[in-house]
Amino acid sequence: METLLCYLFLTTRVSTVSRFLALFVAFIAFSAHADVRVLTSIKPLQQIAAAVQDGVGSPDVLLPPGASPHNYALRPSDLRKVADADLLYWIGPDMEGFLPRVLKSRVKPTVAVQSLSGLQLRHFGEDSHSHDEEDHDDHDHDHRPGSLDAHLWLSSVNARVIATKMAGDLAAADPANAPRYQANLKLFVERMDALDGRIKQRVAGIAGKPYFVFHEAFDYFEAAYGLKHAGVFSVASEVQPGAQHVAAMRKRLQAVGKTCVFSEPPLRPRLAETLTAGLPVRLAELDALGGSDAVDARGYERLLEKLGSDLTGC
Repeated sequence: METLLCYLFLTTRVSTVSRFLALFVAFIAFSAHADVRVLTSIKPLQQIAAAVQDGVGSPDVLLPPGASPHNYALRPSDLRKVADADLLYWIGPDMEGFLPRVLKSRVKPTVAVQSLSGLQLRHFGEDSHSHDEEDHDDHDHDHRPGSLDAHLWLSSVNARVIATKMAGDLAAADPANAPRYQANLKLFVERMDALDGRIKQRVAGIAGKPYFVFHEAFDYFEAAYGLKHAGVFSVASEVQPGAQHVAAMRKRLQAVGKTCVFSEPPLRPRLAETLTAGLPVRLAELDALGGSDAVDARGYERLLEKLGSDLTGC
């Protein structure tokens, strides 16, 4: 009897220890495979990260829809996001001027993508668009001639570079899923190759046709696909232009005749309507941030595709 009780006790104890060890191993495995928390400053970077993380994790973003990266004010919840993120990606001080001070206290990996090697960067004033002095506002987000054009995400070439960096960082932080990140990167690059061909074919019919933009944000996209805007009516969102300024812009449009003028959310559409009233001009929008689109593995692809369709649809 004593022998039987001893056997049952030892069997129960071994079983309990085995279950504990199994749970411990499962916990360690879960921790090793836990999602890497990726945070991006703007939605286009979030879309690129979503393509690389597809099937593994979901990146978060700082700027809400409709917010401008030029003058955003961080909220307490944003500061918590910055502190908690395992990997953080932003364009750089030439775009998100609100971030450098906050990032000084951050110790986890942080990548200013404008500093990545392999990017094809542009600077304001590179192309001789036929701008007149009256077409520009001196306070328009420091778009000074010669300064970096930080809207670099609108180049699919640059998107490939950014995605490659993200895939490498994620593989280092989460080795168990490294093959998935690399497979996602390969698929992303293949989709970009196909996308470039589709957009070039779509916009070929409008090459050389005049159109105007309210924000000098689209030079990367235009350079990639053989387009060039006729002028920029750059008006800082916080400055109300005077009557003389508006009259000068209207005079420019009258000289061109039938054309399209593209505003960009959240820049004021009311000004665009005042500017073009009574003229043979069509109004439309170009959204450089893709603020209304869903976030998924094809989101960045849709961002560029929509720019092409919006340009040709006006």
